[in-house]
Amino acid sequence: MLRAAFPLLFVIAFPVVAQEGPSFDCTKAESSAEELVCADSALARLDRKVSERFAEALAAAGALDSGAAQAVDDLRAYQRGWIGGRNECWKADDLRACVEAAYLTREGELVARWMLEEPTGTAVWACDGSPANEVVTQFFDTELPSVRFERGDNIDTGALTRTASGARYIGSFGREIWIKGEEATYRDPDPAGASYRCVLSTPD
Repeated sequence: MLRAAFPLLFVIAFPVVAQEGPSFDCTKAESSAEELVCADSALARLDRKVSERFAEALAAAGALDSGAAQAVDDLRAYQRGWIGGRNECWKADDLRACVEAAYLTREGELVARWMLEEPTGTAVWACDGSPANEVVTQFFDTELPSVRFERGDNIDTGALTRTASGARYIGSFGREIWIKGEEATYRDPDPAGASYRCVLSTPD
């Protein structure tokens, strides 16, 4: 319809350009990371996407049966911390790569932590030969593939990282799982950092 009504393009040109910018006001950009996002349409798109995911996560946190207010406060605080970390990318050798990685990782964290999409698969791992020593992983098809770890009462998220073989997901504070077929090596977060050999017990 817009292609047929050519004169209308002049009317809608400015709103379309505005929509291609990031979620924040570029006239108030305060860091080299924000200035880069304002100048880079691909990064601006990622910024909008993370902003949308954050809004979805806030809604999910606010809908909890108990502890909703605290969950929302914690989520907002974590997001502020993430923004601060993104802005620290000025210290990196490659500013753009650092900023892009920050956005891709954050999108995966929000989706996996708050189950904003259906997982593409679930795997339960029995570690060190004991079904009681169990790690549950759920996988998400975010732009940077992500995982949700469940071990006992602990929940964490991780992002896929490059490796020569298998699929390796890195979570918080050194937590990781390195999957090779129906076997995996799982590592607890620091400071414990214990590693376990695991086998797939209930594939999805």
